[in-house]
Amino acid sequence: MPLIFKERESDLIEWMDRRDCDQEKLFNTYRQFYTINKLLSGWSRLFDLYLKPIIEANGGSATILDIGCGGGDILNHLDKLCQKAGYNVQLTGADPDPRAKEFFEMNLNNREIRFRQKTSSQLVEEGARFDIVISNHLLHHLTNIEVNSLCRDSEKLAKQLVLFNDIERSDIGYGLFAVTTPIIFRNSFISVDGKISIRRSFRKDELQDLLPDGWDVKRKFPFRLLAMHQKRTG
Repeated sequence: MPLIFKERESDLIEWMDRRDCDQEKLFNTYRQFYTINKLLSGWSRLFDLYLKPIIEANGGSATILDIGCGGGDILNHLDKLCQKAGYNVQLTGADPDPRAKEFFEMNLNNREIRFRQKTSSQLVEEGARFDIVISNHLLHHLTNIEVNSLCRDSEKLAKQLVLFNDIERSDIGYGLFAVTTPIIFRNSFISVDGKISIRRSFRKDELQDLLPDGWDVKRKFPFRLLAMHQKRTG
């Protein structure tokens, strides 16, 4: 249990979420997300544990939606993993922010990855469906009510699995992040926003109590939470 950051500070706002933030720094943040997420978010391991079995059970193909995809770094990473494994996977990113769309079109438009400038509720309204629905570092940006709504939307959008990967609030994690990231990541919001993200993020019991029935929250190394909803088959 944190001694300093005992309570979630959901009223804080990250710089990249501000409509008037510096676009050069925002786009650098999107670019640097690929590195920091590859190092810390564990999507290679999550791919092996949770996505790969579903893709293989589906004959090597699947549809995957990343909600709140930002500049598409997780989609880019998953695309490379799927290509290496020889899978035929259709990847789609959804984000209502027009700046994310602009960055995506500048950097990933030549890849077989789709972008939808939509919210999860808009996708539900149009009847969209995907085998797997994921998000990365999205939950801590949301209010409690928004988290619950996102879960309900994702249950409707996903045919088989919902997997939300996020940060867990921790004094130690905050300290390590605050010391190391300014050295590595320059001219972006990575360092300042990352510290705000940790202060906004949930503890395991907080998130589990907030999520609807049928959801499970697991701790993952280092200082991470995985919220999962598995659809029953048969």
